[in-house]
Amino acid sequence: MPVLRTKLHLPVPRRRLVPRGRLVDRLDADTPPRLVLVAAPAGFGKTTLLTQWLERWVGEAGEADRRVAWLALDPVDADVRRFLTLVIAAVRTAAPEAGVEAAALLEGTATPDPRTVVSSLVNDLDLLSGRTVLALDDYHVLDDRSVHDVVGFLLDHLPPQVTLAMTTRADPPLALPRLRARGEMVEIRAGDLRFTPEEADRFLNGVMDLSLPPALVDALESRTEGWAAGLQLAALSAAARADGDVAAFVEAFSGSHRFVLDYLVEEVLDRQPPSVRQFLLATSVLDQLCGDLCDAVTGGADGADQLHALERANVFLVPLEEERRWYRYHHLFAEVLRARLSTQQPERVGGLHAAASRWYAGEGMVPDAMRHALAGGDHERTADLFELDVPRLRRARDVRALEEWLVALPEEVVRRRPLLAVQMAWLHLSAGDVAGVPGWLDAVQSGLRGAPAPLAAPAALADAARDREAELGSLPAVVAMYRASVAQAAGDVEDTIARGREAIDLAGPDDHFPRAAGAAFVGMAAWAEGDLEAGVEAFTETATGLAAAGMVADELGTTVMLASLWLGLGRPDEARRLYERAVTRADSHPGPVLSTTGDLHVGLADVLREQGHLDEAAHHLEVARSLGDAALLPEHRHRWFTAMAGLLRTRGDLDAAVRMLDEAEPLFRPGFYPDVRPIAATRAQLWLLLGRHEEAEGWARARGVTADDPPEFLAEHDQLTLARLLVAGSRARDALPLLDRVVGAAEAAGRGGSVVEAYTVRALAHDAAGSAGPALDDLAAALATGVPVGYRRLILDEGGSMIRLLERLAAAGDPHAPLLLDARPGPAARATAARGGPEGLSDRELEVLRLLATELSGPEIAGRLFVSVNTLRTHTKHIFTKLDVNNRRAAVRRGGELGLL
Repeated sequence: MPVLRTKLHLPVPRRRLVPRGRLVDRLDADTPPRLVLVAAPAGFGKTTLLTQWLERWVGEAGEADRRVAWLALDPVDADVRRFLTLVIAAVRTAAPEAGVEAAALLEGTATPDPRTVVSSLVNDLDLLSGRTVLALDDYHVLDDRSVHDVVGFLLDHLPPQVTLAMTTRADPPLALPRLRARGEMVEIRAGDLRFTPEEADRFLNGVMDLSLPPALVDALESRTEGWAAGLQLAALSAAARADGDVAAFVEAFSGSHRFVLDYLVEEVLDRQPPSVRQFLLATSVLDQLCGDLCDAVTGGADGADQLHALERANVFLVPLEEERRWYRYHHLFAEVLRARLSTQQPERVGGLHAAASRWYAGEGMVPDAMRHALAGGDHERTADLFELDVPRLRRARDVRALEEWLVALPEEVVRRRPLLAVQMAWLHLSAGDVAGVPGWLDAVQSGLRGAPAPLAAPAALADAARDREAELGSLPAVVAMYRASVAQAAGDVEDTIARGREAIDLAGPDDHFPRAAGAAFVGMAAWAEGDLEAGVEAFTETATGLAAAGMVADELGTTVMLASLWLGLGRPDEARRLYERAVTRADSHPGPVLSTTGDLHVGLADVLREQGHLDEAAHHLEVARSLGDAALLPEHRHRWFTAMAGLLRTRGDLDAAVRMLDEAEPLFRPGFYPDVRPIAATRAQLWLLLGRHEEAEGWARARGVTADDPPEFLAEHDQLTLARLLVAGSRARDALPLLDRVVGAAEAAGRGGSVVEAYTVRALAHDAAGSAGPALDDLAAALATGVPVGYRRLILDEGGSMIRLLERLAAAGDPHAPLLLDARPGPAARATAARGGPEGLSDRELEVLRLLATELSGPEIAGRLFVSVNTLRTHTKHIFTKLDVNNRRAAVRRGGELGLL
């Protein structure tokens, strides 16, 4: 039988290729494997890899020691006699002395025994010196059982110095598990062949000369999932683009692009049997596939078998788990299938999505059921399912998901459904659009009188249905709660209290959320009036109610309010305790990051900054930043910037602090909490420290605050800022009556934080007015109240005039002034340096060091301090650095030497 000689030539590699060194190295085993299997879908570079390996392998030792017998297969070769003829010819091309007898046996008999022929060939291969590789390219084209039997027999009897290598799109029906278990096979799969980002860059820019920037290379690599043919098709299309706008091409590149579509349809889809093609098209609407889901969509009963067959055939199917139950299609292949489905069978698309939605709902997987209902254009079913998921999303504070689904549905559908309309009211409130809230609350009340019948939920969603009914029952109380929020934003304290109490009255005994929220609005009204103790009582009740409602994120989020109230009461130590306990709970909470975790880190950072622990404060701000917006409630996102502004001010970078406040201001959301420390006033204080008095004067005029204003809690921050402005403008005597009124009101209400700040500013005013005695008396009173509970930066950050006052007070024998002077940032903490100790060891670090000297474990120390283990690690790293040691034992020894324990 004549043999086409070109089938026996090792392909000559193109001059410009991406070297696949990481894969070639895997094929270069010290002990020759019995089988090298390169299996992947079309276009993954299987032949190119095998060629690169064999070229390098032969070249390393010279052709006398290593030889390659290459055979490129075609579908017509799926005949055992023809196949053996070609294999013998390939071997004789590499070693002419081998296979002579085998060829004679094959040609001399009408029906030769294949095993006899193979045995003769194996005997000849065994006599060859050095190593031999028999390479079969495109083995998947052979579909003859007798050919597979012959190859299996050959594999079982190969001499140890001979390797069989093959490229294939589908796993061959050989004893692969046995070879794998014995370690006699090297496998290269699609996941291995995918181009890495570096290889994609080398291909697109080095081979295809596109000069793409890294962002576009990464985008194409991601879009194609490293599929070599996909990258090449994209590169050819980009190079041929007439307008030269490669960025726009990359953005639009998908499976519906004509080159990709033609390639995958011709090379993959059209080569499948009709039943498999129909299965692929029907299941293309699914992002993930399992047997039961595929059966639900196709109406068949063999979904699992079809998926396993597709995986064995390497038809662009990606397993998602080791158990091989869930899969997905390669992204571009999925897009090709969907484009084909939409073109050939558009009438089926809606029904396929509906079937998928029913299956997911039956499995209790509501978000997936919603996605398919929406994709199928069924807005009413989507809304039905959304109502079932609202209680879970709200408890989890999944703001993003709530917003995405509300926006995805037509407004008229949302407006007719009270459970969704109330979420839209909340969405407007969280965006700062207070004016948009009442209209949606009116829609809720209208909808309660004529809402559509709720969806009959499947058994898997029975709990969700009960939660939905409970949510519907609590809506009147929730509406009252949101109207309280609108009143709060308008500064209407009386209506805020009335609406909050209405929410409590309307709530049932098990309506924990509206009862808790009603208590919160009563607490906020008390807060706005300056009755901080009543606020603490109300928010403590709120936290208890939220815990009963299972709303962990919101329960921990009340720490922000409670801590703020305790700061107002002059107890930063209590605020810190609350934050540390909440941070520990949030950081250790299982599952996704809670939506309030970042808020807690921000609050703790600000308290730590006040107490002088600047490195720890910076650490917590960085943690909050790294967690992203998902861990910060929308109404709290401005607080990261205000806390960072405070830290920058303490460190002396006043310009950067101003920029932080500029970023914070547009993020502030009115209507959630009393605005007790307006950002504009805080910025005016920074302007004064920068000497920008005219801008500070402009703030006072715009705000309308004057020295004659009566004391009022919500105006207190403005009034204390104005007092600083008057002192800086040589009008200290004008500030004193205002400060007297603020001090009196704060002392009468028990607002210790305001008392400390007002005494501090009044000390500066007396000093500027030339009244040295009253100045020192006021400062001594501020220190006596503030220093024991942790106040530091509130006083120190007033600048040089305050430092001079503190020095005079220390000289007069005040016990607290030296502590503040020691707390000033500098090259060393003065108290520690006085003991001959290391530079910069903070009070908190001393506390940690002393616990390190005990038998407590790391987690036990973290628990004792109410911090997370990660925070404890940060402390210990700082301690090791400052003590110039590298372990716990050495730190304790050094601490003992310095008398720090």
